[in-house]
Amino acid sequence: MSSTITSTPIIPAEYLTLVPSNPSEYEKLGSYALCGLPDAHSTHFVDPGKTKSKYSIIIAGANFGCGSSREHAPVALGAAGVAAVVAESYARIFFRNSVATGEVYPLESEVRVCEECKTGDVVSIELSESRLINHTTGKEYTLKPIGDAGPVIRTGGIFAYAREAGMIPTLTSS
Repeated sequence: MSSTITSTPIIPAEYLTLVPSNPSEYEKLGSYALCGLPDAHSTHFVDPGKTKSKYSIIIAGANFGCGSSREHAPVALGAAGVAAVVAESYARIFFRNSVATGEVYPLESEVRVCEECKTGDVVSIELSESRLINHTTGKEYTLKPIGDAGPVIRTGGIFAYAREAGMIPTLTSS
């Protein structure tokens, strides 16, 4: 993907009425992930009639997720099965929403990986080594460490992390 992918093509406004806490609406939200991309993107991110994408890693340019404070943007990607987005940089609000919701790892590349990786390349991420591996080309790329955001995302977002860390009480049945 190119640079400056705003939250509008990630999840267009007409789908913001879907409530992610409702499991069926969460699933439906995933089916609309990246449906607002221009027609120049000939590959559908989520195939028609499906709710999950066959792509679990998105590789993009600079300023990914700019444009608004839609929490639905990282939620839609997560609902579609995305585990991580690798980009040169992020809009701060998208980065924060990704961490807060625990839906996707927003990883930053040190080089413009989007010009070297193509749709359909087999890639994997070694989080502990901050490394992206393109198995199709054999190239490896250094990623900036995710730092303290990693455990928050891994546990499922800020509230799950706070509960696990004992910062807020866990509800128990009486």
